[in-house]
Amino acid sequence: MGIPSELRDMFISNNKNSFLIASPAEKRKILRTKQCTSEGVRAGFKAASIACVASAVPTLAAVRMIPWAKANLNYTAQALIISAASIAAYFITADKTILECARRNAQLEDSLRHSQ
Repeated sequence: MGIPSELRDMFISNNKNSFLIASPAEKRKILRTKQCTSEGVRAGFKAASIACVASAVPTLAAVRMIPWAKANLNYTAQALIISAASIAAYFITADKTILECARRNAQLEDSLRHSQ
């Protein structure tokens, strides 16, 4: 099942050295896309770091002070609570940042198209 290794290697090498040359406008678009993605990753990492601390402090404090939490939240549950908050913050923030950047790029593209 699958693609034989010779065909796979040929396909991969042909994609890297494509006979089509990207226009300068396409290259700018690709560069802006990469910048949006890296901006989203940075913003997501910052949000995840803040969410990690913001969820770890009350979770760990509750496990030491509240009898119900002490009895029912083992180490795995604590880790799941903290990581769920961090993961959610990362993806929500990264998604919002990338969409905002894409909107800015679309407006820039429209303004460049209308000015010419």
